[in-house]
Amino acid sequence: MGDRERNKKRLLELLQAEGTGNGHCADCGAADPDWASYKLGIFICLHCSGVHRNFPDISKVKSVRLDFWDDSMVEFMTHNGNLNVKAKFEARVPAFYYVPQANDCLVLKEQWIRAKYERQEFMTDEKAVSPPGNREGFLWKRGRDNAQFLRRRFVLLSKEGLLKYYTKEEGKAPKAVISIKDLNATFQTEKIGHPHGLQITYRKEGHTRNLFVYHDSGKEIVDWFNALRAARLQYLKLAFPDLPESELVPLITRNYLKQGFMEKTGPKESNEEKEPLERRLLSRWFRACSARSPPGQRQREHREPFKKRWFALDPQERRLLYYKNPLWVSLYSPDCPGTHFVDQAGLELRNPPASASPSAGITADAFEQGQVFLGSNEQGYEVWEDLPKGIRGNRWKAGLTVITPERKFIFTCPTEKEQREWLESLRGVLSSPLSPLHLLTTSAETGCGLR
Repeated sequence: MGDRERNKKRLLELLQAEGTGNGHCADCGAADPDWASYKLGIFICLHCSGVHRNFPDISKVKSVRLDFWDDSMVEFMTHNGNLNVKAKFEARVPAFYYVPQANDCLVLKEQWIRAKYERQEFMTDEKAVSPPGNREGFLWKRGRDNAQFLRRRFVLLSKEGLLKYYTKEEGKAPKAVISIKDLNATFQTEKIGHPHGLQITYRKEGHTRNLFVYHDSGKEIVDWFNALRAARLQYLKLAFPDLPESELVPLITRNYLKQGFMEKTGPKESNEEKEPLERRLLSRWFRACSARSPPGQRQREHREPFKKRWFALDPQERRLLYYKNPLWVSLYSPDCPGTHFVDQAGLELRNPPASASPSAGITADAFEQGQVFLGSNEQGYEVWEDLPKGIRGNRWKAGLTVITPERKFIFTCPTEKEQREWLESLRGVLSSPLSPLHLLTTSAETGCGLR
């Protein structure tokens, strides 16, 4: 066996060696990494290897299976390995700092890798990373009524638990004051149309409000993200002093568990209040009689037609949110005549909104159109595969029904694959116990519903 094949075999054995952590990417945790940094002594995935290539003075990468490895390189990998190197470079990662996972966006992975190996922020001999505290700076924020991004001043007051933003650089009155208690932040690069796009979500008057922001600097936007997380952790420690930090960290921020298009239907909204008093009384009497009739003789419930909406499942808040207008992007190319508009699924919109224009970029609802609070199975919440008897979808036939103590919510999915993914995600939320945050707010949330 030649040196090439022998060393390749040794590397593959190292990948499977117990107690080394080599079976997952040292930076994002992706399974079965096929690349390695022979200067750091770690095994990494293809995506993270691309980041490592950007600083060759610190890290140099090779393919485990395709490139040639000499004996000295393999010996170096043997004496290091993922867990040993992580113990050195991740010795003092603060609890609030977000450690990216395999499915996270590139900017999170890039700044995590640079913070570890290039800036060496978390090594034992370095000064401990303290919570960011107050922060002030400028972010590009998308306008509520159009798709134009404008420069806005943001101020984070950590002790007060507030985030403010101003429409005027030197303005004294903030446009909005957001409580850290109700805030979430998640990177939504495709939705915002920028590789550093951050979505800040908070509660306002019973609705979920969205802010879409970005910064041209990847480090700056990730620093903002971690500053918000630090402020959130500080709030959670004050709100739940008896809970250990390990139980609070998962509650700091969260990503959407599942997003995508579905069609929905529900009981048809009544115009009863606009009718004359006599007709209203007659309608109520008829409904009362119908309710006392045998099931086979009851009046069929009038339902709204199925409407296509964009849904987002928030597992921590236990909310299924939907937005009236699908996200759309204007794609303009000088090589292709005309302007094309595509939705979040990448499908061309044949009838884009009347406000769509090549300069409009991306539009997204600032407020959700409706929501369903998802309790637990123990509270009587369920999700069924398929539609109730007698109900058929419009274009899509793969249905599901969410059962709450108040009513049924009926949806159809574009494909059976999407249906399975939604069922799995919804069942995962319903089967999980309520967190301390939910226990404080369940009574107020159970009244939420689709409109």
